[in-house]
Amino acid sequence: MAEIVDDIAGIRRILAESRTIAVVGLSANWYRPSNFAAKYMQDKGYRVIPVNPAYKEVLGQRCYPNLTAIGGAVDIVDCFRKPEDIVPIAREAVAIHAKVLWMQIGIRNEDATRIALEGGLDVVMDRCVKIEHARILGGLNWAGVNTGVISAKRPLTHA
Repeated sequence: MAEIVDDIAGIRRILAESRTIAVVGLSANWYRPSNFAAKYMQDKGYRVIPVNPAYKEVLGQRCYPNLTAIGGAVDIVDCFRKPEDIVPIAREAVAIHAKVLWMQIGIRNEDATRIALEGGLDVVMDRCVKIEHARILGGLNWAGVNTGVISAKRPLTHA
């Protein structure tokens, strides 16, 4: 049964069961969050399918203009688009029989959520797939976090 997933166990399940991620709005620019997150997931063994009509290729992979052009199985549809752009993406995600509609940090759309749930997809909102993977399945130090360089300990002061 499709559900809104907002707990560690549910996100762990999605990440562990999924292998293919279609990233809608993936930028070819290395400094964009979509590129950084997709590259991280690719490096962790996921198949990343770029979806952006502006490009022919991103991260060494053929880029598709929309989800329906992919023509293969997709587990997670990861959305790097504005909230108002998510409803048609949700419809396409249902049409291609994806398993999860994942809206990135700051993105929530109740209409898209309803469409996805009614279409049998689990929904994750307002979370970054890269951050959740690193937090739950390991890899936080990949980006320089948890290296011991940053600390909450106050330095000793000499009086």
